[in-house]
Amino acid sequence: MSNASVSAGRDHTNEIRRLSTLLEISQALSGVLNLKAALQSVLDILERRHQVVGGTVYLQDAENHEVHAEATVGIRLPTQRGRQRSGESITDRVIDTGKAVVVPRVSQEPALAPQGGERTRSARELTYIAVAIAVGRRPGGTLEVVLPFKSDRDYQRSVEFYRVVASMISQALKLRRTMEADRTRLAEENEHLRDELRDKYAFRSIIGNSASIQQVYEQVAQVARTNTTALIRGESGTGKEMIAHAIHYNSPRAKKPFIKVSCAALPESLIESELFGYEKGAFTGAQGSKKGRFELAEGGTLFLDEIGDVSLSTQVKLLRVLQEREIERLGSTSSIRINVRLIAATHRPLEELMEEGKFRADLFYRLAVFTIFAPPLRERKPDIMLLADHFLEKYSREHGKGIKRVSTPAIDMLTSYHWPGNVRELENTMERAVLVCEGGVIHGHHLPPTLQTAEASDTLARQSLAESVEAFERDVLQDALKTSRGSCARAARLLGTTERIFNYKIRKYGLDVRRFKP
Repeated sequence: MSNASVSAGRDHTNEIRRLSTLLEISQALSGVLNLKAALQSVLDILERRHQVVGGTVYLQDAENHEVHAEATVGIRLPTQRGRQRSGESITDRVIDTGKAVVVPRVSQEPALAPQGGERTRSARELTYIAVAIAVGRRPGGTLEVVLPFKSDRDYQRSVEFYRVVASMISQALKLRRTMEADRTRLAEENEHLRDELRDKYAFRSIIGNSASIQQVYEQVAQVARTNTTALIRGESGTGKEMIAHAIHYNSPRAKKPFIKVSCAALPESLIESELFGYEKGAFTGAQGSKKGRFELAEGGTLFLDEIGDVSLSTQVKLLRVLQEREIERLGSTSSIRINVRLIAATHRPLEELMEEGKFRADLFYRLAVFTIFAPPLRERKPDIMLLADHFLEKYSREHGKGIKRVSTPAIDMLTSYHWPGNVRELENTMERAVLVCEGGVIHGHHLPPTLQTAEASDTLARQSLAESVEAFERDVLQDALKTSRGSCARAARLLGTTERIFNYKIRKYGLDVRRFKP
């Protein structure tokens, strides 16, 4: 066999080895999330497959541009020593220029002469190759390898090979820096959202000055700083979830999860798997294991809304959780310790359910350690306009409307209504009014028919046509006086009439102008 054939066969073998190495390096870089461990794997592969007796990956910090060794194997030549003599090391030069450095015989380069213990280990002649690692168009570091000296080594092919390896490292480095930037951004956004939630559900976010809501403030303040189980009771639409949020975000658990479960919205066949999770094969369709809401709320708060709708079998498991502070996933025989604060809410009469055997008494007493009653809106008359103004501002901003206030007749309608749907109904009413209003003031005709019709609202007495006209005229006069701050002349101009006629109407209806003045 000729020398040319032998050389060709050797080149073919080397190419196969290089391709196999690149495949293994690609798998190492993509299969390990920890960058340092991935780079160490790359050097280990080069050491094992390419007779590399020493290798180092230097990375440059993106902010302060400091260079540090991220991973190393075998002999590490003092490539940074040049910094002390000339102010620029070989590593720095490769990073700055992007050009490879090849030293065929290390013994002939004083800057690379091994020192101390390395001198003994490297008694034979060595070859040094350094190639740049770039991140995008910016320098990122170097890949430096030490090889046994071979007189017939093809240095150009070797440099090309290590440049490919460096390019693969740069892609991994770019990906991980992007992931790190995204992780930092998400962490900052998460903290920002937590701050927003904390502000949203601070005590001041529960709107109202009435005595009944002031009592709620005091109770929330008392229970928030503890880990006590709380039960929130009240009619639908009274803001029970808002109270639960306020308890969580004003507690030591505020930075941990707040998980809500609507027990009424989940069918009985699903509620246990949602609460406690399940293992693979626990039931038909369980293709893998899944954490339940208790595990997701670890360290934080689990809010069980409409607890009165939970089945008796689930009640037994909830009682065990409250007593033992541990759960079992469906299909599992092992217990999981949990650290979760439980807040429950219901609009149903639990005492009656206990008498009917539909709610366990022992669970009730476990839940009702600290009970908060959310008052209905009809018992919070002083708060109606505070809430209405809040919703007016909220939905005016949301829908791009320039609505500034509510007219006096509309205020009377809002405060006279009995609000069976409580705060939720008031919010929906104000959103509807904002949507249909084309001016800057909410008037009575912008409110739903239930607030305008005597039979529906049970708030207005029957009137004759003349009485109704007079009542409407009185409301218009009052609204004009309110707008003009008690100025009859300005109020008359607003209504397109003379001041004399306006004053006549004022006297007719016995309106006191002074109460409209600031």
